[in-house]
Amino acid sequence: MPISEQRWLPATKDLLLTRGEVHVWRASLSPSPSLLAQLSGLLSPDEQERAARFHFDRDRSRFVAARGVLRMILGDCLHTDPAALQFQYEKSGKPDLAAPHQERGLCFNVTHSGDWALYALTLSRRIGIDLEHARVMPEMLDIAQRFFAPEEFAELCSLPAELQPAGFFRCWTRKEAYLKAIGEGLGVPLDQFIVSLAPEQVTRIVSILGDAEEASRWSLRELSVPADYFAALVVEGHDWHLSCWDWTEPQYR
Repeated sequence: MPISEQRWLPATKDLLLTRGEVHVWRASLSPSPSLLAQLSGLLSPDEQERAARFHFDRDRSRFVAARGVLRMILGDCLHTDPAALQFQYEKSGKPDLAAPHQERGLCFNVTHSGDWALYALTLSRRIGIDLEHARVMPEMLDIAQRFFAPEEFAELCSLPAELQPAGFFRCWTRKEAYLKAIGEGLGVPLDQFIVSLAPEQVTRIVSILGDAEEASRWSLRELSVPADYFAALVVEGHDWHLSCWDWTEPQYR
């Protein structure tokens, strides 16, 4: 699906997620005070403790909103009280559902940056999503040279100067989404796999450890997000259909 064809649709409760489908939700992390209080009430004691450790109110509110909305989305999908959901964490820190809900085969990933969060859900396949708020980075090329694969760095440098920031964030989000899909975080060096980054190229993982066949097992999509943001979705396999939904307050009142 080209990014120009992607649409964020208004959603209602009880959307059915079936095999072969991927749902991506978009939510603002600036909810009304009443909704923020409602979302806070859904959090587990350990999540409440994590929220309390944030020094700034804005960061604390964004964390509460991100986790509370995640619980509401998952609760709807599983027809379960969102406050009753329990999570377990991979070594990278990636959350997963704990028993008994993990037996349903629901796989999800979460990302948030600035005022927005994205949630990706599917059944029985690995999935990763990343969102970054673009900002001015004078050291951008130095970072790219240090962390990107040589082929990616050369391609980034070949872009016109005005397109290089977009190329950088496009590359970064695609790499992060893949690492989150395999559950490794930054445990795998970023230069060990190659993604496309030029705007005219097909969006794809080019190779993983030099293996184009392994890379072909994964789907990579760029997502349409608000201006000054970049987002990427990586899903295991190709036999799936993407639907994008806007999470809004009134549907849950």
